[in-house]
Amino acid sequence: MKIAVTGGSGFIGSHVVDRLLDAGHDVLSLDVDSRPSDPRATSRQVDVLDLPGLTAALAGVEAVFHVAGMSNVDFAYADPARTVRLNVEGTGNVCEAARQAGVGRVLFASTVWVYGAVGERADPAPLTEDAEITLGRAGHVYTSTKLAAELLLHSYQQTYGLPFTILRYGIPYGPGMRDELVLARFVRKALDGESLTVAGDGQQFRNYVFVRDLADAHVLALRPEAENATIALEGAEAVSVLEMAQAVCRHFPGTAIEHVPARPGDFRGREVSAQRALELLGWRPTTPFTDGVRQYIEWYLANRRPPAQAVQPVDDLDVSAASSE
Repeated sequence: MKIAVTGGSGFIGSHVVDRLLDAGHDVLSLDVDSRPSDPRATSRQVDVLDLPGLTAALAGVEAVFHVAGMSNVDFAYADPARTVRLNVEGTGNVCEAARQAGVGRVLFASTVWVYGAVGERADPAPLTEDAEITLGRAGHVYTSTKLAAELLLHSYQQTYGLPFTILRYGIPYGPGMRDELVLARFVRKALDGESLTVAGDGQQFRNYVFVRDLADAHVLALRPEAENATIALEGAEAVSVLEMAQAVCRHFPGTAIEHVPARPGDFRGREVSAQRALELLGWRPTTPFTDGVRQYIEWYLANRRPPAQAVQPVDDLDVSAASSE
């Protein structure tokens, strides 16, 4: 099957490309960065904001995983206009290019941040993908852009018959993650003998999902059962930002933790059901959080490079649409 991956040179996209290749697919990596993530894949330098270029690139493609976009929520907070262009216009372009090129399905990288727009409930059961969204509760512009992108996918299916699959990621982590993401930043600070800074009380939690487990789910999402479905892909363990910092400290004894003021609009986390992923895909994450942290640290130590200047922090937010930006 010929499959395209937007953002194929980025953190998540590169792992998706690898897993699709391992499964025997013909993979086309599309990214603003032309460096191929895997020499087995074909690579083209394409911006999702370039509709004609994107349409031409998708000719002959049977399915496209749309993973590119703005995923750093601190960047999103600082530049909401660019975030809207990348996450909303970019997704609209992928849908339109897929429609024009006759692509069979668009599979979209969304986020569990959208559950921040679900109202408070007395029912303690985990939220499902069908939980009612209240647009006025979206809060962060990042959340709003992901919700808008999901609506576009539904509209293209209802209006033009373009099938979709929405994959709502937990918080991916693991080898290859970008320097500004929370685990990478904690490890770098620990190695440099600095304190680990945690926003607020650190009790905001995420179900971190190991990136290779997440990539496996993408291969399974090509099943016909996943067509026109929304599926949450979370890790099995709820881990707070403070617990992540403590996990890093266990690998680097003597490292201190410092609390800083909380950020406005931060998503504190909601428990989300994994039942649909199991039923439709037969998928469940298999990497325990502590093992994933260890694998990341081992990878980081083997590949350590000087940190980029002016790297902006992002406290465990979502990297759902990771590109090579």
